[in-house]
Amino acid sequence: MTALRRLAGGTFGSLAVRNYRLYFFGQVVSVSGSWMQRIAQSWLVLHLTGSGVALGAVSALQFLPVLLLGAWGGLVADRFDKRRVLLGTQAAMGVLALGLALATLSGVVNVAMVYAFALALGFVAAIDMPARQAFVMEMVGRQHITNAVSLNSAVFTSARVIGPALAGVLISVAGTGWCFLINAASFLAVLLALAAMNPSELHRSVPTARGRGQLRAGISYAWGNREVRALLLIIASVGTLALNFNVILPLVARNSFHGDATTFGLLFSTLGIGSLAGALFTASRRTIGWPGLLGALSVFGLCLLAAAVAPSLIWELLVLVPLGVASLAFQATVNSTLQLRVDAAFRGRVMALYGVVFVGSTPFGSLLVGWVAEHYGPRSGFVLGGVSVLLTALVATFWWRRERQRGAARASGET
Repeated sequence: MTALRRLAGGTFGSLAVRNYRLYFFGQVVSVSGSWMQRIAQSWLVLHLTGSGVALGAVSALQFLPVLLLGAWGGLVADRFDKRRVLLGTQAAMGVLALGLALATLSGVVNVAMVYAFALALGFVAAIDMPARQAFVMEMVGRQHITNAVSLNSAVFTSARVIGPALAGVLISVAGTGWCFLINAASFLAVLLALAAMNPSELHRSVPTARGRGQLRAGISYAWGNREVRALLLIIASVGTLALNFNVILPLVARNSFHGDATTFGLLFSTLGIGSLAGALFTASRRTIGWPGLLGALSVFGLCLLAAAVAPSLIWELLVLVPLGVASLAFQATVNSTLQLRVDAAFRGRVMALYGVVFVGSTPFGSLLVGWVAEHYGPRSGFVLGGVSVLLTALVATFWWRRERQRGAARASGET
C-alpha cells in the first residue's frame, strides 16, 4: 500500500498545486471537446470532398499561422501576463467553434468555410500555444515541471480516447455540427479554471520589456544552445512526416477497412489509449534523458511500419496502442527537456519555436502525406513516417554519442 501511495504521489504529484489542479480539470473537459471537433472536421471535409489532399489542406491551413507567426506568439507570452493571454485565446477559440457549429447545423457549410474557420483557429493558436506551454512552469515551478508536462499530455491523450469515441457515435447519430457545438461549450471549463486561480501563487518570471531585436535574440539563444538546437531539429523531422494521424486514419478507416465515422473514432481512441499509458509512464519517471528519448523514438518508428502492414482492423488496433505509448513518451520527454534547459527570460520564445517546428511544420507534412496516401494508399503514409522517424533516431544517436565524447574530453582537459 505504501509503495502504491508513493507511485500515485509521483505520478500525480503536481496536482497538489491548486492552480495547476484547476487548470488540469478544466483542460480535461476542454480538450475532449477539441478532439471531438478535430474528428468532426476531418470527417466533414472527407464527406464534402472525398479527397485526401483536401484533408491535408485543412490541416495545413490550421497550422500554417503557427509556422508563420508562432515566434511572435512566444514574444507575446514573454511580455504579457500568460493567464490573461490564455483567457483571451481560449474565449476566441470557443467563439470560432460556435461559428462553425452554426454554419454546419444550418446546412450552409461548404469546404471553403471549413478552410476559413481552420485558418482563423490557427491564428489564435499561434498566440495560445506558446503561452500555454510556458504557463505550466509558472503554475508548478521547476520541481514539478516534468510531472506536469506529462500530466498535460495525459489530459491530451485521455481526451483523444474520449473525444473521438463520442464524436464517432455523435456523427453517426446526429451529424458533425453537434460536435462543434459541444466543443464551443467545453471552453467554458478552462475559462472558469483560469478565472478561479490565485495569481499570487504563480511562479512568474520578470516580463520582457518592449525593445528592438527581441525576436531575433530568442532565435539566436535557441540556435546557440547545442542541445536545444538538436531537440528542435528532431521535432521538426518527426512533426513533418510522422504525426499526421488526422490525415492518415480517416483514409485508413474508409479505404483500407471499409468503415465509417465510428471506425475512424475507434482508431483514434485506441491510439489515445496507448498515448495515455505513455503519458502516465512518463509522469512517473523522476529523471529524463536522451537514452529514453532515443528509445521512444526508435519504438515509434517501428510501430509506424507495423501499422502499415497490419492485415486487419483488429491487428491495426493492437499496433496503435504501443504506437501511442512511444509517440507520447517521445513528445513529453522533448517538451519537459526543453523547459528545463532554457533560461526563464526566453522560455516563451523557445516554446514558441517548439510550436513552430512541432506543429507549424505540419502544413508541409500534411499536404505531402495526404498526397502520398491518396496516390499510393493510406498505409503508405505510415511507411513514410516510420522510415523518417528511424532515420532521425539514427542520426540523433550518433549526435548524442559525439556530444558525450566531447563532454568527456572537455572534462578530462579541465582536470
